[in-house]
Amino acid sequence: MFASTKVVRTFPSARIPSVSGGLPVEVSLIAQLGHGCGDQLFESVMARQQGHESFIDELDEPSARLAGVDVAKGDATSLYSFGVGAKGHPFHRHAGHRVFTAVSGSGGAQLRFSSASPEQIERDPHAFMKALRYIDIPPDSLFTVRFGGDTWHQFAPLSAGSKHPAFFALSCHTNELGGALTEATRHKVLSNQATIPLLTELLPPSVVELLKVAPIAANDVPTIALSLDAPAGSLQSKFCAAFRSMLGRLRAIFGRWRGAIGFLSDTGSGRRVEPLDKVPEGSLLREEFPGRFHHEDTFRLATEPNELTTRSASKILAALLEGFLENRPAGVSRLMRLRNALVTPLGLRTSPLGCPVSSLLCRERTVVFADRFPVIAQSIDPGDRRAQVILGADDKHLRFRSCAGVEVRPDGTVVFALGTRVQFKNVFGRFYMAAIDAVHRGYVTPAMLRLAADHAVRTLS
Repeated sequence: MFASTKVVRTFPSARIPSVSGGLPVEVSLIAQLGHGCGDQLFESVMARQQGHESFIDELDEPSARLAGVDVAKGDATSLYSFGVGAKGHPFHRHAGHRVFTAVSGSGGAQLRFSSASPEQIERDPHAFMKALRYIDIPPDSLFTVRFGGDTWHQFAPLSAGSKHPAFFALSCHTNELGGALTEATRHKVLSNQATIPLLTELLPPSVVELLKVAPIAANDVPTIALSLDAPAGSLQSKFCAAFRSMLGRLRAIFGRWRGAIGFLSDTGSGRRVEPLDKVPEGSLLREEFPGRFHHEDTFRLATEPNELTTRSASKILAALLEGFLENRPAGVSRLMRLRNALVTPLGLRTSPLGCPVSSLLCRERTVVFADRFPVIAQSIDPGDRRAQVILGADDKHLRFRSCAGVEVRPDGTVVFALGTRVQFKNVFGRFYMAAIDAVHRGYVTPAMLRLAADHAVRTLS
């Protein structure tokens, strides 16, 4: 039973001073969300977290590094996602301060802290238990936590034996180089290889043995309960907790059933793509269908000087070709689905890629650029300042060739280009090209070049 309850007109908050002189623990309850949504959120985001390239599952705290340090630019912060399940996790502490925002599961969460220092614990292991303080968080709630790296902590569901997860959180490490790091750990942090387990220290053996002999009695630990709408322990809060618990189990099933699908939509960088009146000198496209072609276009995009860190045209071109595959304009993809549906009955080629680069998905690999991309021809000048490839295919109604190229100028400006020549085989080819010419010139090729160039710049900057 709680001895007293105080009404507050803002975010219910708790502040626990450190007994060893360190930073206090500060916890604020921000909002209580829809009934049962805590469990549903936990299930869905944990599935997404598991698919992340930096996912790691150790110390009963699955996590992923979402953003790392950039020490060269003076940024030593990192951002992690992590979750604490129904079994909780062991007491531990971290190098460096911690700030995180979390959503509790549908059974609520209990945050346990001890600010006893290693020196105090070495003199008397009981100092750890004397400094223990608990903070209770209600179900399905958004809350924030801040504490120093010298604070021992453990997170668990609010009720013992609960089947609900404790919470899911986004944690900001305000200084990934903070705390007493070994040289090996510091090197990993500087190399952007840090993980939450790497920066974690478990309880000293003396305290572990003490807890085995004399387990913590929850009723003996000073506890603060934060709540909204109804005081903790009241009949209203108990009824609400039971209802949230029931809905949480149902919504968790729904969260698992939906899986970990997500989408990333992008309007692009807004870089200007300009059409050229004719194919530029030195372009491989000039060698395709010499003297007999019926359509020709070339588009060009230039970066700012030194926007890319490399001046290797072949490396940049490989990133551009990868961009055609990995960063496709959504509108072009929709147009290709429509085009494929219309021409399939006619026995024409189909591809999910926009036509100028559709042969990048070709299985025939007689000529390969950068050990990956099937091409018809390629060219890299001796100084690796200009690189080009020819793509294309022959169909029933027409033949087309596209030239994707990169030129690195002396001032560090990179010029990307994409041009196409078409040769008709019959009257239908002429009709087909007339039908798509406006959208091809006005949208398809410029959009594909812009987004592929964006991908190359992001990859190589």
